[in-house]
Amino acid sequence: MKFSVNWLGDFAELPPGVDDLAELLTLAGTEIENIEKRGANFDKVVVAQIKASAQHPNADRLSVCQVDDGSGQPRQIVCGAKNYKVGDKVPLALPGAVLVGDLKIKPSNLRGVESQGMLCSPSELGLSEDSDGLLILSPEAKIGEPIASLFPEDTILDVEITPNRGDLLSHFGLAREIAALIGAATPSSRMVTDVDQPARGRAGSITISAPNACPFYSARRIENIKVGPSPDWVRARLESVGLRSINNIVDITNFVMLEIGQPLHAFDADKLTGAINVRMAKVGEKFLALDGKTYSLGEQDLVIADDARAVGIAGVMGGEDTGVTDSTKTLLLESAFFDPASVRRTARRLNLPSDASYRFERRVDPGMVLAASNRTAELMREIAGANPAAEIATSGALPASPPDVSLRYELCNEVIGISLPKERIEKILQAFGLEKASGNSAESSWRIPSHRFDLQRDVDLIEEVVRVFGIENIPGRDRSRFTPESEADRGHDFESRLRARLAGRGLAEVRTSKLISRQAAEFENAIELRNPLNEDHAALRRSFDLSLLDVLARNVLGGAQRVAIFEVGRVFIPPEGREERHLGILLWGNSAPTAHWHSDNRILDYFDLKGVIESVIPSAFFKRVERPDLVLAVEIWRDDERIGFAGQIVSERTKTIGPTHPVLFAELNVDSVAQLGSGQIFREIEKFPPITRDIAMIVPENLSHEKILSTIVGANEPLLASVELFDVFGGKQEQNFGAGKKSMAYALTYRDKTRTLTNEEITVVHAKIRERLQRELGVELRE
Repeated sequence: MKFSVNWLGDFAELPPGVDDLAELLTLAGTEIENIEKRGANFDKVVVAQIKASAQHPNADRLSVCQVDDGSGQPRQIVCGAKNYKVGDKVPLALPGAVLVGDLKIKPSNLRGVESQGMLCSPSELGLSEDSDGLLILSPEAKIGEPIASLFPEDTILDVEITPNRGDLLSHFGLAREIAALIGAATPSSRMVTDVDQPARGRAGSITISAPNACPFYSARRIENIKVGPSPDWVRARLESVGLRSINNIVDITNFVMLEIGQPLHAFDADKLTGAINVRMAKVGEKFLALDGKTYSLGEQDLVIADDARAVGIAGVMGGEDTGVTDSTKTLLLESAFFDPASVRRTARRLNLPSDASYRFERRVDPGMVLAASNRTAELMREIAGANPAAEIATSGALPASPPDVSLRYELCNEVIGISLPKERIEKILQAFGLEKASGNSAESSWRIPSHRFDLQRDVDLIEEVVRVFGIENIPGRDRSRFTPESEADRGHDFESRLRARLAGRGLAEVRTSKLISRQAAEFENAIELRNPLNEDHAALRRSFDLSLLDVLARNVLGGAQRVAIFEVGRVFIPPEGREERHLGILLWGNSAPTAHWHSDNRILDYFDLKGVIESVIPSAFFKRVERPDLVLAVEIWRDDERIGFAGQIVSERTKTIGPTHPVLFAELNVDSVAQLGSGQIFREIEKFPPITRDIAMIVPENLSHEKILSTIVGANEPLLASVELFDVFGGKQEQNFGAGKKSMAYALTYRDKTRTLTNEEITVVHAKIRERLQRELGVELRE
């Protein structure tokens, strides 16, 4: 948003230089994106009045004007603009003037007609970027007066306002912030006239049929309006921040919005039928907006309506049918509080952003709603000769101020890292408009002003203290000081290792939204949001399966033959919404990115997924389970804790994705794995050679490797160093062993750390293990 430094200076004492002001705001968290000098500070540019205008004899798009510049002699000017009429007062650049872009004005001959200067647009004078026509001045401007006296030099700040600071979207709001930051007196809200308890129903009946979307609505009748040009001081203020002057009525509502942050709308009261009803739109209801476009509304859109039709999209834009025109005599002035989520939803759905919706989306100050109506009525009386009604018709109730927030002074100093006196902390908070409700030497409770809804916790108050004290004033700590590794550091390092290992296995990392559709939420029993942006982002995901399937579908649609992806992020476990960090892995398609002439490209299978899991968690093991959504489902365990699951997804969705390759999916709880540690065991490098002996056996088809391994290891032989399954023989060859039988062969490695083993020692130990297998499992040993 653009701010005029001159305008800010009307409300508060500012730092001496613009650069100082920009640095102050930037360090306090309000970034200055650009600084621009404005103002018509040009020699030989004066106010002139157009006395006559005729078509150029040799050019269809040019006119020949006779103007009075106060010199006593009429001047002939060739002009290409079309937005003026005879009698208008406009800026005239005389020969010798130098305008924006180093444009030098001199007498010239344009298509055979002499021109003794140039009539100027706002952009040519550096007042705004508007170059569509001449700058039409106020009728009160004196002919021959230098333009610089009407448009004094100004500096425009382009400020990035964060979404939680809607209170800064006005000159008064930003000036109030500056005053608090420099410790100056809080700016006087002189534009806020005393507001008595408004009489209800005096200025016309109001009904709010949608109180959740519109808690409060007010309307004020203003009669005897004289629509015309705005005075130069209003035009100068608006155009300095990029708004084009329309007429005095529209300009006043825009002026008040820029001044104190409350959007307003003026209806032509004579075009309204009956009472005002703030309601939800009907399905398919048509609305012709001020931008000249017709919009189809839905039941989720809030509208302002009379007895006949919708006359405004609440908080977004008014209607063309009830807009102010040159013939308007009576206004109905709207000032309301609309729910931010409702305004945001409608503005996004209709693709209809506006200055009003920008502010309502970020929440306006309830304390300024009626004050803005009074300020507007005051300006309309002063500028447009209007007669505002003393009463304001209202309906509903303004939202209450935010709840009190408690602050412990010790916590404040711990977070900041320095010790500030209690008095200093309190003075800073009071500068931001907070009132101390109660307290003692250790803590205090603070009343939050209506415009600071972002202050909800003690850390928010601490942030305000830091912004005033200056984060640059907090002493740095000695780099050599030892800092113990935190749990957050360990988690971050573990995730970095996960990413590196998975990338090394040829998987690509993806990032998907934490929000899922309402339809998916019902399927997954996920936690739904109270105020979702739209139906596609209505709940919090509880797993990565749907998100990664969406990525798979898009890649297959794009022609991918292989998809190997992973994501590390947060999921939300119902019913309480517990947050967990998970790792999701999805494999589909060819095992290699491209075919190779030397070998056929096989399809990724379950064992590829198992290998990926074991590459990142070598100590993981698997237990078969039954899951309705997975084939070959297993639980993934490490030590005595379940850390995830894996399998092949089989659903209606996977059948529509593309070629019928298996969709392999695994999900692991990263938090649990990180807490278990790396699982790495460091040993001394072995000095003595190992001896390996094999055991081959015929076993029942249903006897698992896990059972055999636990039997071998369970012998607790100290010389046994490792066991490895190296051969499984069965299936079609089962006739060699008998029905339901298979052959399994293991390599057993023996080693001692202190000496070289003898064959006799190994033979004794090996025989014990063979006997144990025969005794406990009934296997048939092969020689």
